[in-house]
Amino acid sequence: MNKNNTVEPDLNDLTIDQLHEKLGTSEKGLSSDEATKRLGQYGLNGLNEHKPNPVVKFMKSFWGPIPWMIEIAAILSAVIHHWEDFWIITTLLVLNAVVGFWQEHKADNAIELLKKKLALKSRVIRDGKWQELAADQLVPGDAIRLRLGDVVPADVKLTKGDYLQLDESSLTGESLPVEKKSSDMAYSGSVVKQGEMSGIVTATGMNTFFGKTAKLVQEAKTTSHFQRAVVKIGNYLIVFAFALVSLIFIVSLFRGESMLHFIQFALVLMVAAIPAAMPAVLSVTMAVGASVLARKEAIVSRLASIEEMAGMDILCSDKTGTITKNELTLAEVVPFEKYTGNDVLVFATLASTVEDHDPIDSAIIEHTLADETNKNSLNALEVIDFKPFDPVIKHTESTVKEGAVTFQVAKGAPQAILSLVKNSEEMEGQVNNQVEAFAEKGYRALGVARTDKKGNWTYVGMIPLYDPPREDSAETIKIAQEMGVEVKMITGDHTAIAKETARMVGLKTNIKEADAIMQKSDRMALKEIEESNGFAQVFPEHKYHIVEILQHNDHIVGMTGDGVNDAPALKKADVGIAVAGATDAAKSAASIVLTKPGLSVIIDAIKESRKIFQRMNNYSIYRIAETIRVLLFITLSIIAFNFYPVSALMIVLLALLNDAPIMTIAVDNVKYSRTPDKWDMRTTLGIATFLGLIGVVFTFGMLFIGKEMLHLSNEVLQPFIYLKLSVAGQLTVFMARTKGHFWSVKPSRALLLAIVSTQVIATLITVNGFLMPAMGWKLAALIWGYALVELVITDALKVQMLKVLDHSNVRFRNYKHWGRQSR
Repeated sequence: MNKNNTVEPDLNDLTIDQLHEKLGTSEKGLSSDEATKRLGQYGLNGLNEHKPNPVVKFMKSFWGPIPWMIEIAAILSAVIHHWEDFWIITTLLVLNAVVGFWQEHKADNAIELLKKKLALKSRVIRDGKWQELAADQLVPGDAIRLRLGDVVPADVKLTKGDYLQLDESSLTGESLPVEKKSSDMAYSGSVVKQGEMSGIVTATGMNTFFGKTAKLVQEAKTTSHFQRAVVKIGNYLIVFAFALVSLIFIVSLFRGESMLHFIQFALVLMVAAIPAAMPAVLSVTMAVGASVLARKEAIVSRLASIEEMAGMDILCSDKTGTITKNELTLAEVVPFEKYTGNDVLVFATLASTVEDHDPIDSAIIEHTLADETNKNSLNALEVIDFKPFDPVIKHTESTVKEGAVTFQVAKGAPQAILSLVKNSEEMEGQVNNQVEAFAEKGYRALGVARTDKKGNWTYVGMIPLYDPPREDSAETIKIAQEMGVEVKMITGDHTAIAKETARMVGLKTNIKEADAIMQKSDRMALKEIEESNGFAQVFPEHKYHIVEILQHNDHIVGMTGDGVNDAPALKKADVGIAVAGATDAAKSAASIVLTKPGLSVIIDAIKESRKIFQRMNNYSIYRIAETIRVLLFITLSIIAFNFYPVSALMIVLLALLNDAPIMTIAVDNVKYSRTPDKWDMRTTLGIATFLGLIGVVFTFGMLFIGKEMLHLSNEVLQPFIYLKLSVAGQLTVFMARTKGHFWSVKPSRALLLAIVSTQVIATLITVNGFLMPAMGWKLAALIWGYALVELVITDALKVQMLKVLDHSNVRFRNYKHWGRQSR
């Protein structure tokens, strides 16, 4: 055993006896004590995942430019003994950190629960007894048992048993099963299709063939569009705030005001301006959405992928098991010479066995026995010897007794069967033509032969096999296309098979061979990739390159897959989707894991993700508009009237009361869009700025009423303006959440209650004079009436402004498109 926690590279090449000696084990396995010791040496049998310390993760919430500014504001408040400001600012900082951490913690727990549900089990001998253990507890030297339906949990040297047929497609991309016998290796991640054997574990975790392949996934890195959008919004608000604070600084300097007071006020102003709660609010929105998707059997492992899926315009979908059922079905058989279709089926059934549950054998037997004539024919025949499929000769073979006569039957690859018959040269053209004809219809061909009285083989006929599309595939693809998502089918199958499958599910048949496209320059390849409806004869590196090329042309790309060989492309894609039954490597690389077969659940995920995107965009518009409205009004009031319309404490209270309830926007009612959603900063910043400027005008109107018409003192005028900013600010949410009039989409009960309750609190604070001078109910009623009138007028102007922005954006997009074309 290696002291460096790795398995020697030549361990798999040892004989069984040498392996027993090297690993200090036997067919009776390990003791529990020895297994525990080795588990400490080799680690858990699974892919390595970096899990940050929760305390460190929480403390990072207080580290960064935005938290620093809030912390400095709190310290300055303490220095000048403004303790109310200090405690409220500190509360705001801690609240944002706790909410953000808690929501991410809940999302992480959901993912961990999924992993536990999907965790593999393994039959292993410990202390001389067979028992079932979690696969992550396996160590090199363990004796385990593999049988039909098992996923091989580690690299295993096979020792006892007749044979195994393994599906290694998730490792190698090869769709046909591979036969393994004693002394052969069964690799982690492959699936047992036939047989039952014992073996000794030689490698676990990242030391397996599976694990080493998974390491390649770490090379693929992507940056979320969501992250870039948050940075853009944050930069916009920070620059805006710095410009206004700088202006206030110049005026304060000119007027000779206290610099300490200015610094404390300016910092609090920056706190109100910077979207400190934005990451938390958007994380809450996505975490809630992830829970909804989980109920629809789509588990989100990377929250930002929800926003990416909303903007996804191309979905590269795996064919086998996603578009199709991954179940073999027989089409109409083709008999040769004197034989009939029933003869072909009967002889093929005689060359099959039901015990092994082979998918090809099962399909043939089930189809044959559906006909009573075939049943009667089989009753008169007896199989006295059966030879299973041999990968060397590529066919099965049976010896059959009919009365006193015995003969042989065989089924297998058309060319392998052709090599058996005496007149192979004469039949070669007919067989090849039939194979091509089947391929054009999307069928795989299987040949059937029997011996005559002289023992000579004759070609009986051919059986076409195909993997039929799922019942919902055509409808699902149609819905996806109607929603602006172009579906491109990806398969390792022959081009003719891919074209026929595409035709059956409503896709156009412009299917390209992946290798031919990849040999072209990226610019030429992009054109062919965009124009094609799918790709055939695809290898893992092709998938990665297809995604990369599409992303370089500003497409948001989704990719489905299930195997280790799909993992790099899943990681590279904006939305990597591991389909039902995917390997652990694919699930680890993907951002969304499906637990229900087929494409239909992806449509549910797209709809839900677009709703989530709408909520995030609505919040962004509200937050930008609110920042502009508050900061610009305060700045202009200080410059024009040498009057601080609100205190530093009121600004912090405003941020606290208005940001906390807005988190309920995560469950707000919205309508998903019929086209992919992408961050349109021109419209988002445009409409938010417009709403903010209108709000400034109305707030100055309120200031004029209070100062010039009601002649309020400065002490009462500050809570008067504070309540106006608070109520009108929350009513802005109703305008920001719809593209039409604010009543066009009914708000959720949670959002409505949150807004009403916080504004009732704000009203009671100002009316009764808690932390500020009291102003009474009459002034509060005036503010509420004024804010409601402002809502109606501003909303009408907003609808008109959106029409202008939409028209402007169409012209802008056309200009950019023309610019690219002209270059």
